[in-house]
Amino acid sequence: MPTYLIAGASGQLGQLAIDHLARLDEPSNIIALVRSDEQEASFSAKGIATRRGDYTDPASLEAAFAGVDRLLLISSSDLANRVPQHANVVAAAVSAGVGYIAYTSILNASDNPMLLAGDHKATEAMIVDSGIPHTFLRNGWYSENALMTLAQDLEMGQRFGASADGKYSFAARSDYAEAAAIVLAGGHDGSILELAGDEAITMTDYAAILSDVSGKPVAYVDMPEDALAEAMIGAGLPGPLATILANSEACAAKGALFEGSKTLASLIGHPTRPMRNTLQTALAD
Repeated sequence: MPTYLIAGASGQLGQLAIDHLARLDEPSNIIALVRSDEQEASFSAKGIATRRGDYTDPASLEAAFAGVDRLLLISSSDLANRVPQHANVVAAAVSAGVGYIAYTSILNASDNPMLLAGDHKATEAMIVDSGIPHTFLRNGWYSENALMTLAQDLEMGQRFGASADGKYSFAARSDYAEAAAIVLAGGHDGSILELAGDEAITMTDYAAILSDVSGKPVAYVDMPEDALAEAMIGAGLPGPLATILANSEACAAKGALFEGSKTLASLIGHPTRPMRNTLQTALAD
């Protein structure tokens, strides 16, 4: 049986991917890459082995990847250093003789105009150049991304954005995690998978759903990209992050986060979770 390693295991997507993979194969075949005793204890409680490694430490990665057949590389959350960190992972995978990489990329990475897409396009190129067999999981926008300002939206009765009437093909993080587990388990090697939710909605639609679910009226307020970035900075977000998020919204206005193939639902074998359900769970919590 192959040995799987999930890099980025302690993040929300990684934890869910491991849970799904443990239903598809023996937990004893799964390794979680961790950086702390606390993370190690959490996975040990589930019967999942761990190895220490950090995207910034090439030597630790090469040691952690020893004997690994199939690697899931979950993209780094460190946007300022993502490309060099990914380069460390790919180089370590080559040195350790890893047989396969599944990488969580972004929707239509080759042509996506979003600032966020540049790092993913560069990472895909690294993996191709490495010669390691691979699959690119080109994930669309997570439903949970829209919930980052949920409390503020409800308090103000307004949802601010810059996506106009552009549609988002939202899917829940658990849907993307399940897809990653299925792909890692085998059967989709060599594929480029454009993954997005069944349901495509505008942010006006989102505000209407939120209003209905919460019982509190929330209106969508569209703004120019620059004004949205300035508002985010005023709310306390770092400038580079505000710029990236506002740019993502502006690109969504032009269709960058819409994908209608329903490849994700076909891959996981069931419909993706509707935004209404995600909001209901969030509000119940």
